[in-house]
Amino acid sequence: MNNEIIYTDEPMELGEVVEDFLPPPEELIPKKNKVNVTLELTEETIRFLKAEAAKQQISYQEIISALVNQYAKTRLHI
Repeated sequence: MNNEIIYTDEPMELGEVVEDFLPPPEELIPKKNKVNVTLELTEETIRFLKAEAAKQQISYQEIISALVNQYAKTRLHI
């Protein structure tokens, strides 16, 4: 198999120009009304959450937020 790339001086055919249809980056992720809180958890719990977060490549705070939000939704029947 030959992986060598052969370049030529031939004119390139350009594709069709597509109008930008995406919103600006700041509008791609909806902002939610968030409130900062202080929370005390055991070291064992934090180690577990950090390990799980590393597997998912997210922050452990995101996991805590998702857990609390899901709990509230089930209790509030949202």
